[in-house]
Amino acid sequence: MEQEEKNACSCCNGSKSSASGCAMMIGLIILGIFICKGLKSIAEKDQFVTVKGLAEREVMANKVVWPIPYYCVSNDIQELYNELDRSSTAIIRFLKENGITDEEIIMSTPNVTDRLAQSYTPENLTYRYQGRDVVTVSSAQVGKVIELIKKQIVLMKQGVNIGTEYGYGNDATFEYTKLNDIKPEMIEEATRNARAVAQKFAEDSESELGGIRNANQGQFSISSDETTPHIKNIRVVTTIDYILKN
Repeated sequence: MEQEEKNACSCCNGSKSSASGCAMMIGLIILGIFICKGLKSIAEKDQFVTVKGLAEREVMANKVVWPIPYYCVSNDIQELYNELDRSSTAIIRFLKENGITDEEIIMSTPNVTDRLAQSYTPENLTYRYQGRDVVTVSSAQVGKVIELIKKQIVLMKQGVNIGTEYGYGNDATFEYTKLNDIKPEMIEEATRNARAVAQKFAEDSESELGGIRNANQGQFSISSDETTPHIKNIRVVTTIDYILKN
């Protein structure tokens, strides 16, 4: 009887051990599956390609700032101020006759120098007083201002000394102020171009192109050529990391 009980207990213990072993094996199998999936996920995350996408636009400047400096010399201070006034009047009349409004014209205060009062006086000084001033045009009429710049000889023929005593020096500055209006479509184009490059890379490497892993919009740059400063070249380069799937 005791032997039978011992055998029954032994059998029971064996069943428990077998069940425990099976459970452990099943647990190890499940753990292995999760580990494999995790390793595969890590491997896929590490597979990506970095590409750049470019978008460019050539636009006309929509604002121009054109300084028109002029100078006068004289040995009589009152005569000098009269000449400065005459020159500024001629310049303003020239601008208004050609479609520039009062709101687009900026006046400044004349700068007058007494050369004899300076620490250094040039030899063979012809004129004691020298006056400088500038009339500035700030306008959205870019095309019109470009034409007027070419017609400055009209003022010179009227006796206006355009520039300074030492040089011409009245270069216009052209600006493009509507960058925010074209930013979205340029970023979209640059991103589209980047994806096309990534897609080609994925095909060549026999991979499948996934989503974006990381993206950098890049900086917008505005440049122009010295010969055509009113034509602006706007450029943006995006850098994007795309996931590659095997």
